[in-house]
Amino acid sequence: MVNTILKVAAVTSLVLGGIVVAATVFTAKQIDNAGDNLGKKIHN
Repeated sequence: MVNTILKVAAVTSLVLGGIVVAATVFTAKQIDNAGDNLGKKIHN
């Protein structure tokens, strides 16, 4: 019983961790793109 709970907790934390990492990378790319666009507008 305890092993099952620990396995479920481990899998859940891995999945949530993956989602957090993916969201962070996606957000960073969006911010980078926005910065590039802003830079182009300023320098042109």
